[in-house]
Amino acid sequence: QALSEIAGMGGGGGDLQEMRARPLTERRIDMHGFCNPHDFQRSPYLSARGNVANIFRGSTEEGYKAYHADKYDEDKNPNGIINFGTSENKLCFDLMSKRLTQTDMNLMEPPLLQYPDWKGHMFLREEVARFLTYYCKAPAPLKAENVIVLNGCGSLFSALATVLCDPGEAVLIATPFYGGITQSVFLYGNVKLVYAYLDSKITGTSTRPFQLTVEKLEKALQDARAEGVTVRALILLNPQNPLGDIYSLSELRDYLEFAKRHELHVIVDEIYMLSVFDESASFHSVLGMDRLPDPQRTHVMWGISKDFAVSGIRFGTLYTENQDVANAVASLCYFHGVCGPVQHKVAQLLRDRGESVAPYWINQVYLRANHARLKAAHTYVTDELKTLGVPFLNRNAGFFVWIDFRKYLKTGTFEEELLLWRRFLDNKVLLSCGKAFECSEPGWFRIIFADKTHRLQLGMQRIRKVLEEREQEILAEEKEQPCQSDQDGKADSTDEVIFVSRHQEPTCASSSNLGDLIGLLQQQMRSSDWLQKNTAEQLA
Repeated sequence: QALSEIAGMGGGGGDLQEMRARPLTERRIDMHGFCNPHDFQRSPYLSARGNVANIFRGSTEEGYKAYHADKYDEDKNPNGIINFGTSENKLCFDLMSKRLTQTDMNLMEPPLLQYPDWKGHMFLREEVARFLTYYCKAPAPLKAENVIVLNGCGSLFSALATVLCDPGEAVLIATPFYGGITQSVFLYGNVKLVYAYLDSKITGTSTRPFQLTVEKLEKALQDARAEGVTVRALILLNPQNPLGDIYSLSELRDYLEFAKRHELHVIVDEIYMLSVFDESASFHSVLGMDRLPDPQRTHVMWGISKDFAVSGIRFGTLYTENQDVANAVASLCYFHGVCGPVQHKVAQLLRDRGESVAPYWINQVYLRANHARLKAAHTYVTDELKTLGVPFLNRNAGFFVWIDFRKYLKTGTFEEELLLWRRFLDNKVLLSCGKAFECSEPGWFRIIFADKTHRLQLGMQRIRKVLEEREQEILAEEKEQPCQSDQDGKADSTDEVIFVSRHQEPTCASSSNLGDLIGLLQQQMRSSDWLQKNTAEQLA
């Protein structure tokens, strides 16, 4: 059934109204932004589930596979692809490699080479509980018995979806969101996603672009129920990927109260908890709340891949007070366990307290350097975007910037967005397009900035080249067809999101600061042909 639903999708264009008009049963397995399912042949060697998994892999990993086949290397492959698409922190290898090779990491004892408790070795779960108590600012010490460790948060999403939902049931999530969740909940458990669509317009109760409100959650839930879809849970990403939003305590409470009213489980992914790199922004963990509205249905995830810049070490942890959920997830840990030596290394990493009560190396060395590097890289990329006159959401968490490339789309469709994405890839820079995050508005892209300066500089040069070429093409097309305007009805991003400075404050065009004005002037100078027409030789 799932395979036939995918095969009947059709083309990849359309806009928000068209998307929302389609039944949820069609929308929930929606990959036509990446591929034409008709191009896929059903394999006689695979089951129906195997064929669906094959389509998923073929449609979502095109750019990732291209990158690994032609990876940029400053010396060996300078014309290779620069990866601004995969959310990894590449700024802290020096710090992490030094810490992970110190003598205390190299313990080898019999228990580490034997089968563990499937929830994880108790020494690690105790350390995780102490770590989360400290960094989540929990009002009371968190308990090791409520901790489970798996090989990454993708496995956690998969396990939770499987134990909380029956096949064909659904989980509610706001778009845009990290697209890997779709695979995690669907491929094993056949659990679907119901979307609460967010957009860049600041209307009604919204005070910032892409703001999640209880009203939007309510509408998505009621629409799903009207179509006979059973929704079992709500997923919250905090800090949010790809937007970079950090939810306030009052917002978190509203979302949790909404879930409690409808008896929904809440899966809170806090994987970027320690990657808030600006002092002006405050992160609030669900585990730091004085009282959870429904503690038995609230489940919190975290891992080391993002905050400790080690995405190659697969480690994620779940904290839940519900022992039924904990035991059900633990039964799946047999498939998703973390090997003993890695459990030891992670425990040593998290307990690095030195002589202080607080983790010494983590606070005084690693986080201080990591935040400074993230902030510098973010500043470089956003300054480049300002120079280009490209609108973006300016947030202070995560490794990414959510960019508005809508002005480079002539017709404003997802097909055109995909063409622009491929054009970036052809010019050897990998980005993530909005369709990968189920964004409702074509033209939004995510760029990863947590990279070394020389790669950022070269990657931005390649992006600038594509955008300037596209700008000239659009100008030429408009000269040929002066009477046509494809901008009718398109949101004017300069009124909504251009250079938004803080997620707490709605910003309008009149509040542009001096840096924005300088960026605009630089862009005008760059696009002017005055220098070409008035060379030094001509002036002489």
